[in-house]
Amino acid sequence: MGQQFHDSGCAAVILAGGDGVRLSSFTREVFGYHLPKQFCPLFEGKTLLEQTMLRVSLLVPAARTITVLNYAHEPFYAPLLNGTASRNLLVQPENRGTAAAILGALIRLVEAEHTGAVAIFPSDHYVSDDSIFMRHVAAAFHAVDFSPQLIALLGITPDGPETEYGWIEPGAPVATAHAALGRISHIRRFWEKPSPNIARDLYDRRCLWNSFVLVANAPTLLSLIARALPEVYLAITPIRSFLGTATEEEVLRTVYRDLPSVDFSGRVLAEFPAELAVLPVTGVSWSDLGDPKRMLAVIASSGAHAISGGNLNVPRSQYSAIPRGQEQITRNKASQGQR
Repeated sequence: MGQQFHDSGCAAVILAGGDGVRLSSFTREVFGYHLPKQFCPLFEGKTLLEQTMLRVSLLVPAARTITVLNYAHEPFYAPLLNGTASRNLLVQPENRGTAAAILGALIRLVEAEHTGAVAIFPSDHYVSDDSIFMRHVAAAFHAVDFSPQLIALLGITPDGPETEYGWIEPGAPVATAHAALGRISHIRRFWEKPSPNIARDLYDRRCLWNSFVLVANAPTLLSLIARALPEVYLAITPIRSFLGTATEEEVLRTVYRDLPSVDFSGRVLAEFPAELAVLPVTGVSWSDLGDPKRMLAVIASSGAHAISGGNLNVPRSQYSAIPRGQEQITRNKASQGQR
């Protein structure tokens, strides 16, 4: 995993409550049942959630990491999180989108008296070098410490004009005179899944892929969500008084019952691009593993040989992205979620 460099003042939220709809047909084909992407045992048998937790642990102590889950996925996450304190988990009764997940986790952190910087991580992405990536996250934490109102997204240096990713168009530098902020720029605009011509233009102008990893102070993020989604904010904040009590689960069920599903990126970040900043990430390969072709291409390029517990009878067309000699899918872990 590489060198550990804990920052004693930071916290993290890992988003692991997604349903994996985009890859559902593929995971059913491979595993014989629907398995959300974050629980897929890729790359020598570790799930993407496990890999994300290990990556985050290089910088953020487990005691200040909140993992957001979905109760329906308990058969998949329970064996992975055995021994994790309940205060470090937020188990949602249902998936109501990333806005509710992030808001609930931030409330749990603030109730635990954490009012400093927090990093938000998706749990289902691929990163080629965890140490290099987390050094960029550490730089973002340092920038937020220096400028407490800063909200910094990590933007991946692209390797081509990808049309299936979200893009970030950087603007002017935040403050070139300060070393902590030297590589960080304001965000001019977000581009979501652009056309081929626009993607080529964004690539040529050195725009960045949106990793959806961001760093900010917890109160700053809470304030942004309250402004963008006042109804969701008012609906969820009453859980504050019940977190960590015997009635937490019941209160969450009541709150989530009528809660709309809201995407944090589209309904919060995209509404306030001028208030956000971006830190370019270099030296790593990254993928959101959002479709079978990208997933299999990453497995091939990384030299990994396993989708553990998989079904070898996957249609030949699914393997078009894998070079000859790397098509072996091995089975070296029991299918704990099969039922």
